Amino acid sequence: METAIEIKRFKEVREENQFTQAEFAEKLGIKSSTADIERGRTKLAGTVVMELLRQFSINPMWLFGQSHQKHLNIHQVDTMPKVITVNSEEDENIMMVNQRAAAGYPHNIQDVEWYKQLPAFDFPLPQYRNATYRGFQVEGDSMLPNLRPDDWVLAKAIPSLAEATDHKIYVIVMYDTVVVKKLHKLTDPSKIRLVSLNEEYAPFEVKVSDIQEIWQVTSKLTFSLDANSENSMLKQLQQSMEELKAQLGSLKR
Repeated sequence: METAIEIKRFKEVREENQFTQAEFAEKLGIKSSTADIERGRTKLAGTVVMELLRQFSINPMWLFGQSHQKHLNIHQVDTMPKVITVNSEEDENIMMVNQRAAAGYPHNIQDVEWYKQLPAFDFPLPQYRNATYRGFQVEGDSMLPNLRPDDWVLAKAIPSLAEATDHKIYVIVMYDTVVVKKLHKLTDPSKIRLVSLNEEYAPFEVKVSDIQEIWQVTSKLTFSLDANSENSMLKQLQQSMEELKAQLGSLKR
């Protein structure tokens, strides 16, 4: 007897994700193994089809041979900024969200009046054109050594998670908090993993459906440079000053 198309495609999904029959069964909430399904002894239950859609974005119509579209993007979330402001010349401002404002940001994300309390400015550099940017102040030490407490990051709005790239730093605005983390996509498209640079902080996973906005960090503002800074530009400047002093000293002689 010829194997039904949904069974062939069920097995195809398992193999392309490199699961054993037991692992795939556990993933989909099936008892013990998927062997009986793949042998055609057990029909695909509706709950299994639902899990294939939820976890692997498998189009049920494709599964049963009624569509050529294998995946449905049910986890696509619009992460574009909900409010922007412009200056007198109709250019977008860069609004700055400090630590105190960040606490209320997720709850006021569509409140135009709330945004009026935020400082905003126009950055007349080509790097900050043709996109929406926002500034966020860093809180805590989870992103050391790259980002120190009270540093500011300037970040570009990302329209959807699909346009975000693994291992880059993002400001993630959820429904209850704002965090600055490295992003790592998972096999399960309904979740992402957020990673701190400071290894003392463990990575954690969040649901894609809990994300309101995503901002890709492109630059930072820091006010913590000091005499002991390892900044190469300061070293070069110091060296240049020493050379100039030496030249002036030789002229006096």
